Amino acid sequence: MRNYIYILVMALTTYFIRAVPLTLLRKEITNRTFRSFLTYVPYVTLAVMTFPAILSITDETWIAWVGFAAAMVLAYNRVSLFIVSLGCCALVLALQML
Repeated sequence: MRNYIYILVMALTTYFIRAVPLTLLRKEITNRTFRSFLTYVPYVTLAVMTFPAILSITDETWIAWVGFAAAMVLAYNRVSLFIVSLGCCALVLALQML
């Protein structure tokens, strides 16, 4: 029974997060600063969820940091996200095997 309550609360929370802006913000947002802020929200949210997982994925912290540094270098050089993911996973796996 508790699981159904948890699912209901999560569903309501998700619904209200999406419904409230639609009901309260009828006009187009004209403030440039706020529009710029809203543009970066998905990227920041993804980074906040991903970064702790990157650093805690291995038992050795230095391996995680090496994988993160490799991802940063590849991403800075505009390599596709798929190649960045594969490259970092392969590097971390190789370092784990050593």
